[in-house]
Amino acid sequence: MLLLCLLYLMSCSQKTAESLHDKDELIVASLREAGIDSTVINGVDTAVRNGTFPNIHSLLVAKDSLLVFEKYWSGKDEVWGTSIGVVSHSKDSLHDIRSISKSIVSACVGIALDQGKIKSVQQRVFDFFPEYAKLDTGRKSLLTIEHLLTMSSGLKWNEEVPYTDPENSEVKMINSGNPIQFVLSQPMEHSPGQQWKYNGGTTQLLAAIIEKTTGQKIAEFADKNLFQPLGISHFEWVKYPGLDEFAAASGLRLRSRDLLKFGLLYLHGGRWNGKQLIPESWVDASVKSHLQMDEVTSYGYQFWLWDDQLMGKRTRIISCVGNGDQRIFIDKQNNVVVVATAGNYNIWDIENDAGELVRQYVYPSLGL
Repeated sequence: MLLLCLLYLMSCSQKTAESLHDKDELIVASLREAGIDSTVINGVDTAVRNGTFPNIHSLLVAKDSLLVFEKYWSGKDEVWGTSIGVVSHSKDSLHDIRSISKSIVSACVGIALDQGKIKSVQQRVFDFFPEYAKLDTGRKSLLTIEHLLTMSSGLKWNEEVPYTDPENSEVKMINSGNPIQFVLSQPMEHSPGQQWKYNGGTTQLLAAIIEKTTGQKIAEFADKNLFQPLGISHFEWVKYPGLDEFAAASGLRLRSRDLLKFGLLYLHGGRWNGKQLIPESWVDASVKSHLQMDEVTSYGYQFWLWDDQLMGKRTRIISCVGNGDQRIFIDKQNNVVVVATAGNYNIWDIENDAGELVRQYVYPSLGL
């Protein structure tokens, strides 16, 4: 009888442990189990529904690698600038991640380096594009992969005007018919490495370098080497109109849960389920400050870094950022990853954005 009881208890214990792992290989825990104040964090639902935080579509919180909060809301949405009306978002919904795509491309560069396809971030950009040798002159000839990763190319570029403005450089690139030639043809404003300037064209060059060195387009390479190992089975990557070329800087669509996986991957130094998918040295280099923009904000390898005041403490936040308030926040200090998606595309002056939602509700609930 004692043996039977022990076997029964072991069976129950195994079933409980297995039930924590869902089909997405995420470990789910209740707010109570994670020691989170449910009264505080559940206030998010009211704040989103009454419009205090406008058009938020999802919020996911992982603490100590456990998914402890997951909520979705209906709202107006787009697919790469085209309205698709009001969408009832759920854990299976694909969502524009816009410039979070850049961080995905950065991860792929690290994987290609690990595979020996790319030799070094110090390799010259024009070594990969002999067909544009006539542009390989002057300061432009000094361009390296690292300059592309850190957005310090020195190329003339303007993404400071709205993306509805035809003078926006990314819009011009999209409409050019040859994105790579367009980017490489831009005149130099500064020597490479001297000044940070937001430039989606440099991400497109990174994707082209991956294709040149691996023989795979960015979507295929990411699927085989990053998405499938992470258990990401469904995604879309928008192509430029009329071209067999993926919009590397902004065209990826993923589920919120898959964004959380990516955040957890970087939280754990490139490891997922015991496997090293991205070299830890690459993760460290990616989330290291390479260029300082102001007192609190700097830039890594297609990742944003800033020191935020959370619960009265200065906290270093690693972030993936996309137009419309798409966010992955990675807090290694407190072992927290937060994902938010929203439909606030091209609206830059929202006071109560995803970051403020995290400050007002997520961190106060964690008891840090």
